[in-house]
Amino acid sequence: MSDSVRGYYYEELETGMSASFSKTVTEADIAAFAGLSGDFNPVHIDAEYAGTTMFKGRIAHGMLSAAFISTVFGMRMPGPGCIYVSQSLKFKAPVRIGDTVTARVEVVGHVPEKKFVTFKTTCSVAGKAVVDGEATLMVPSKA
Repeated sequence: MSDSVRGYYYEELETGMSASFSKTVTEADIAAFAGLSGDFNPVHIDAEYAGTTMFKGRIAHGMLSAAFISTVFGMRMPGPGCIYVSQSLKFKAPVRIGDTVTARVEVVGHVPEKKFVTFKTTCSVAGKAVVDGEATLMVPSKA
């Protein structure tokens, strides 16, 4: 792989390093996610129903926001070649159509014998956390 697509090797990741990805959630994103996942919960796709809920309107799937964390891992840091081992998630606030979600990952630990890296993972909208969690990834080594 060329350096432009390889991302980071295990040995290059240091505690405190971070990367992010931002995307504005659209009607099309919610429809596509529902179709792909099979999750047609009316709180996501039916405005009339969603208006009767505690959210008073449609909200995006929580896992759609969480998918942006995967985007950071697969495309930015560590980048191509990394493999998800685990991910914990806490959904803290709703995301609505038109919200810009910023997914951020930060290196918080290493397991050298397995070439695992632990990351703090967050998604936010206008500086407010909407998803918090922690992930462990297997990262390719230089060796």
